[in-house]
Amino acid sequence: MKSKIAILLFFVGLLSANTFARPPKAIKIYPENGATDVKPGPTKIRILFDQDMSSGGYSLCGGGENYPEIVGRPRWSGKRAFVFSANLKPDHEYSFGINCPSAQNFKSVTGESAEVLFVTFYTAGEDGAPNHQDTLTTEENQAAFDALKVAVTKNYSYRDLKGLDWQAVLEEYKPQLLQASSPEKFVSVAKLVLSKAKDKHIWFKIGDKTIPCYTSPVTLNANFKILNELVPNLKKESNTIYSGRFDDGIGYILINSWAVHTEKELEGFFAALNHFSNASGLIIDVRSNGGGSEPLARQVAGCFIDKPKLYAKNINVDPHNPGQFTPVYERFVRPNKTRPKYRGKVAVLIGPVVMSSCEAFVLMMKQVPGCTIIGEPTQGSSGNPQPYDLGNGVTVFLPSWQTLLPDGTCFEGKGIMPDIPVKAGPEQFKNDDPIIAEALKQLRK
Repeated sequence: MKSKIAILLFFVGLLSANTFARPPKAIKIYPENGATDVKPGPTKIRILFDQDMSSGGYSLCGGGENYPEIVGRPRWSGKRAFVFSANLKPDHEYSFGINCPSAQNFKSVTGESAEVLFVTFYTAGEDGAPNHQDTLTTEENQAAFDALKVAVTKNYSYRDLKGLDWQAVLEEYKPQLLQASSPEKFVSVAKLVLSKAKDKHIWFKIGDKTIPCYTSPVTLNANFKILNELVPNLKKESNTIYSGRFDDGIGYILINSWAVHTEKELEGFFAALNHFSNASGLIIDVRSNGGGSEPLARQVAGCFIDKPKLYAKNINVDPHNPGQFTPVYERFVRPNKTRPKYRGKVAVLIGPVVMSSCEAFVLMMKQVPGCTIIGEPTQGSSGNPQPYDLGNGVTVFLPSWQTLLPDGTCFEGKGIMPDIPVKAGPEQFKNDDPIIAEALKQLRK
């Protein structure tokens, strides 16, 4: 009997350890993520986590004109609530990160870093007045509702994949949409509708303000704060490119983004690649890369191939036949003849932060001879969003295509699987990087 009790207690202990070892999440934020009518002036910004947190540190990430002007010292209010005061300007966009790839000091009492979440909200005009001039009528909202209904049911490329009864969902929220007094109020309700798709490639615009529809925190499977301890000779090539070289000659290149503004910064990649032309192996790390420009990604992938390679397909919503799709379009990566080339063994490191155009890059690299994809599955989120003007001051952006693997399989919501899976928790990244270690192991074979 005692042995059975001991075994039971052992498994209960394991269950408890696993339960509380998961990364904490921010489950409630004020102002709400995506809010469009936050009152300007002195404001207390509150973050509530889903488990007890360590009071030893925090990471509020960001900067520039959209970062809140913090007043006084941020503080913990209890075991799960974090509070800081800020002066908010009227009619202004604000954003900040709860942790970020380079700083993860929001931690649970067990030492797990909180999942990264980026928060965006907008303030109202002077004295809390709406930050627009028009007051919407029921007739305007009815026309906007009809336009939204057509856009979602006829032009949203993943409408069927999401398994939702869009007609029923839209009708459920129709009364609230018709009563919206402003574009901001209309969007606040429309977000409730479209966020059910859990699609990060849906968003709204009011004037020049972009309002996200759905945000889901993901945990970076890396700890770049110790990268200089793991990768010898690590140096910054540009704002988005870092390179290093291991003692046996294996090269390492980190690419943080494919954003359009990084095109000049990619010169750092080509310089590093030229330096590694005779290396026995090369690691390309895109674990922190959330996408951007697919043509930029093709420039890089083109350095590793000798002939055109089919890396993806897509079907697009047919603009001439709403509700239907165009024939399958094939996407090829071609040799980049104007840049350095590399023909040795390559390991590409991926994880749950990788999405959109960076997933396209991973698919390109899958076509490279001698390339191995290592890490965790990507997000599975791609869409080529297109704008639809609703006529009431609101524009909604909806995915216009379904991206497919070369065999025709849609990976939306599933992600791209690594050739060699390496699953590791934050604890394993404190002093080491098991994914880099696995890459070195494979390249040294």
